[in-house]
Amino acid sequence: MLMKKNLLILGAGTAGTMMANHLRKKMDLNQWSIKIVDQDPKHYYQPGFLFMPFGLYSDEDVVRPKRRLVGGRVEYIEAAVDRVDPDADRVLLQDGSVLDYDILIVATGTRPNPEETEGMTGSGWRKDVFEFYTYEGARALREQMAKWKGGKLVVHICEMPIKCPVAPLEFTFLADWWLGERGLRHVTEITYVTPLSGAFTKPTAAKILGHLLDEKKIHVVNDFNIARVDNEKKAIVSWDDREVPYDMLVTVPVNMGDPMVERSGFGDELNYVPTDKNTLQSKVKENIFVIGDATDAPTSKAGSVAHFEAEVLTENILRHIKGEPLKPDFDGHANCFIESGHGKGFLLDFNYDLEPVPGAFPVPGVGPFSLLGESQINHLGKLAFKWIYWHVLLKALPIPFIDHRMSYRGKKIPKELMKAKV
Repeated sequence: MLMKKNLLILGAGTAGTMMANHLRKKMDLNQWSIKIVDQDPKHYYQPGFLFMPFGLYSDEDVVRPKRRLVGGRVEYIEAAVDRVDPDADRVLLQDGSVLDYDILIVATGTRPNPEETEGMTGSGWRKDVFEFYTYEGARALREQMAKWKGGKLVVHICEMPIKCPVAPLEFTFLADWWLGERGLRHVTEITYVTPLSGAFTKPTAAKILGHLLDEKKIHVVNDFNIARVDNEKKAIVSWDDREVPYDMLVTVPVNMGDPMVERSGFGDELNYVPTDKNTLQSKVKENIFVIGDATDAPTSKAGSVAHFEAEVLTENILRHIKGEPLKPDFDGHANCFIESGHGKGFLLDFNYDLEPVPGAFPVPGVGPFSLLGESQINHLGKLAFKWIYWHVLLKALPIPFIDHRMSYRGKKIPKELMKAKV
């Protein structure tokens, strides 16, 4: 009897779970075993963290057991990874056991590291300094928001890249709406502090979203590179000694990849894995692939990106097994809703070659969603995504009319922005 070959996935978050469910449907499981390793038993719907501080989502909306989300014939191993040994094709776990693999998929994601910024986890941590990128952080912020009576609210980004780069803007817009609903907006000064020169990473979207910040009377501090949090003064201080005072600081700490990447010796300075941005094969070794937030691909670290990558990577894993050339089919496609408050939202759709532009999505000229336009239907789309996430995306089911390659149809593209053929 022939021994089965081993495909090993590190990480059972969004990307890892989708890959396990794609591959169990497509691979010959008489010849291959699929194992997935993760140390955390709980799977979080991370876009829901944005809504928790405002009481819009409950704890139950955002948490499921990871084991239940991985389909049959995939072995789930609850354990912490120490490091990968690429030369020996094996993974060493922190309990001392070893997992051999023939193909490895790294899906270990990214996470906030507040300890990277001096003073951030000091005496004010989770008292007047908060983050909402973790379950615990979102819950703590919810409790504090309920006590808010007014003052200086500062929403801040330490540095890019971050997971879901529009989330800080969304928090700012939702705070403006939420405070208005409670009669507290007129006694709250909201300041948005960013290391970027504009409100967003893409110029056209930054211009539109910047106008929205102006309309909502939200003060913006650009090009602010934080040096430290001064807990006594209750101020964030930049490297050029500018200070922004706060009564409550809602920050997005430095995001970094899993520490096991550093221990494995093949990550960049932020622990992201060098990856071919089109095939998703690692630059470490040909039998190691990377997906989702763990890559150093120059696209957004967002769930939609992992969804589109999973379709490409599934095909390339099958081609790798057959000894066929990999297809460079991932174009950096990212798609994300932006909550703008008052029951409205925006939608962005972009890739490596084209920044967000106006248009209709997913059906050209029809929509129903408007690109770079504020509408109620976009807000409803954002809310509907929670159901789609749990019942469609994680189960690796197709979404009608939405392809991993970004469509240029239905987009109003200025000539100066067009870098690829329509």
